[in-house]
Amino acid sequence: MAADAPKVTYAKQCKSLTAAKKVLPHIASVHSQVLQQVLQQLEKAFISMWEQDHGFPRFKKPGRMRSFVFPQFKECPVDRAFINLPKLGRVKCVFHRPIPDGFIVKQVRVVRKASGWYVMLTLECEACVPDALPHGHPIGIDVGLDTFVATSEGELIDRPRFFVESQHKLKLLNRDVSRKQLGSKNQQKARHKVARFYEGIGNKRKEFHISVAHHLCDNAGMVFAEELNLKGLAQGMLGKHCLDAGWGQFLSILGWVSWKRGVYFAKVDARGTSQYCPECDTHTPKDLSVRVHSCPECGYQTNRDVASGQLVRNRGLAAVGQIVKKSVEQGEETKPALKQKILEVTPRSPRYTALGG
Repeated sequence: MAADAPKVTYAKQCKSLTAAKKVLPHIASVHSQVLQQVLQQLEKAFISMWEQDHGFPRFKKPGRMRSFVFPQFKECPVDRAFINLPKLGRVKCVFHRPIPDGFIVKQVRVVRKASGWYVMLTLECEACVPDALPHGHPIGIDVGLDTFVATSEGELIDRPRFFVESQHKLKLLNRDVSRKQLGSKNQQKARHKVARFYEGIGNKRKEFHISVAHHLCDNAGMVFAEELNLKGLAQGMLGKHCLDAGWGQFLSILGWVSWKRGVYFAKVDARGTSQYCPECDTHTPKDLSVRVHSCPECGYQTNRDVASGQLVRNRGLAAVGQIVKKSVEQGEETKPALKQKILEVTPRSPRYTALGG
């Protein structure tokens, strides 16, 4: 593309697509709306390059596209154990749960993974489900590498090393790929084994995140977490371990599970959560080698990560306008919380949208 060439727009691409269908019969065999969705994705990529300084859109050679979407249907395409897709006909599927009554299938996305083909159904129902309001017992959490989650209640959840513990086997699988002839069927089979192994690691990590999210919501009415710079942490010297922990996915799942179970979830400022005492708000500076919080002012002592979780809880309560209850050596007392600000609350649409596969 020349530097002085006019910008490629979605309208121009649609005109070119209409002309290409007359010349290339294999393009005409694909549903028109599926092709239009691909052009919309291409336009978003160009807009990101022009307006957000992203890189040039990467060319997708055959086999690189992992999904395509049917944006609308006149009637429900699901028929018992089959799904009716335009241009593809009736496709047999295994549904992991039935479609609830009153829901309408709006979109269908076909996804190709290493383990096979999947169908994601976007459902819609004209029902208003309100977001959860602050109520019940509050819990603050601190995520880390030493322990995956430390709660304000003193609970420490160990961090499984899903990727790190699988590196040796992954090294052997990649070695098999490099020893196969380039472009051969055997190399494709070896690459497929690597892809299946990566997918297994991701599935185990996601299952762990879901179980921890439900565990936190079992005994809490409010859950507060830190607003982390995940991109910056992933680019640091411990980036591999931060990505292996999957904090971004966990916080996203925690927000969804909290909303589904009626638990209030919000994020607060993460700056200085380990440098202040959660009991008396005294500044207690310490480096990463110090794993025990000990306040010289009030004498409060606990695990460093637990103290961070308690300070996150205090900031969350202050943000929602509740009183933070303090427990010191002389007894229990209540103290007006400092003014804080909720940085992010999980927004949900008034329409209940669910994904099935």
